[in-house]
Parts: sequence; C-alpha cells; structure tokens
Amino acid sequence: MTEKPVELDAHRGMAAQKATDLRRLLSEVAANELALRTRQQELEDQLLALPAHSWEEAAEKARYLLSLFASSSAGQDPRRKMLIARVLEDFARLSTLQKD
Repeated sequence: MTEKPVELDAHRGMAAQKATDLRRLLSEVAANELALRTRQQELEDQLLALPAHSWEEAAEKARYLLSLFASSSAGQDPRRKMLIARVLEDFARLSTLQKD
C-alpha cells in the first residue's frame, strides 16, 4: 500500500474521463438549477406577500414579469423585444423624474 493516493482518472482512457467530467458537470448544473428555482420561488413569494406601496415597487414587480416574458419564446419576437425594452426604459425614466 502506498501513502500517496492513486489518481484513478489518470489511468482511464480519454473517453471515460470525458464521460466522468460530463456526469460531474451535469450534476452541478442540476444542483444549480434547483437552487435557482428555489430562490425564484422565494422571490415570487415575497412579491406576492404584500401589495406594492408605490409606483416604483409596482414597476419592480412588472420588471420581473417582463423579464420572465422576455425569456419565453413569445418574448423573443423582435417587436416584443423592442416593446419590452421601451417599457423598461419608461420605468427608468419615470422613476428618475419622480425622485426629482
């Protein structure tokens, strides 16, 4: 028996190493996806908890919904992408005007 652990990956072929790396990466992606879904659920719970107290809070909720829509296939239409961008610009412009 040796004191130094044997690196088993070095003794396998390239195909086996790539398959192992791919399995590890897929496992990490699945874990990250689950964590993201959990955080998204927590955010949506917060957004649902209370009504907005100001137009800015309502705009933040609308921004979130627009970002979800923008990532959907329907939101990928060029005209809808432009409309979403313009609405977000309006929110930003009106928010700064309200602060002045």
